[in-house]
Amino acid sequence: MPEQTSMTDRLENPALNGPRYIIFMGVCGVGKSTVAKAVADALPARFLEADGFHPRENVESMAAGRPLNDEQRWPWLSILCQAAVEEQAKTGMAVTIACSALKRRYRDFMREKLGGETLFIHLDADRDVIFERLTSRPGHFMPPALLDSQLADLEAPTGEAGCHRLDVSENRARVVERALVLCRQAEKAASGSAVQTEDS
Repeated sequence: MPEQTSMTDRLENPALNGPRYIIFMGVCGVGKSTVAKAVADALPARFLEADGFHPRENVESMAAGRPLNDEQRWPWLSILCQAAVEEQAKTGMAVTIACSALKRRYRDFMREKLGGETLFIHLDADRDVIFERLTSRPGHFMPPALLDSQLADLEAPTGEAGCHRLDVSENRARVVERALVLCRQAEKAASGSAVQTEDS
C-alpha cells in the first residue's frame, strides 16, 4: 500500500525537488480539472486548465460533436506548454495541468516543450462511470457523445516512464490523496531516494 498523506501535506519546495509539471490526463469526464486543482491547492502549486487554451474553432468543433484532429491539437498543446513554462519560471512553483494528452506523441511533445521534470497521472475508470459523470455536468462544451471517440484515441500510458494510473471510480477525495502520494514519491525519486511506487 502507498503511504497515506493528508490533503494539507506540502511537498518541500516542489519546484526544485519534485516534478515541475504534473499533468492529469485522460478522456473527458474523469475529473482532470477537479483533481488537478485540488492537488495544486494542497502542494501548493499553480494550476492550468488546458481547455482554456483552445482556440474558438476547437471549442466550436467539439461543441458540435466533431472530434479534434492532430492539426487542431498541436497549436493548442504548444500554447498550453508555453504558458506552463512561463508560469513555472515566474512563480518558481510546480504547475499542475488538466489536459487530455490522449496519445503517446502528445505526451512526448509536452515533455519536449516543457523541458523539465514531468509527472503524468492518468485518471481512468470504466466507460459507464465516466459517461454518468459527463451527463451530470450540463453546459460544458464537450458533449457526452464525444466520449467514445476519445476512448478510441486514448493510448493508455501503460509502462510509460513517469506515468501512473489512478482509478477515479472511488471517492474523489481519495483520488486526490493518492495523487498526492504519487507527487511525494516523485519528489523523493528526484531527490535520489529509493522509493517503490504502486500504480492503482
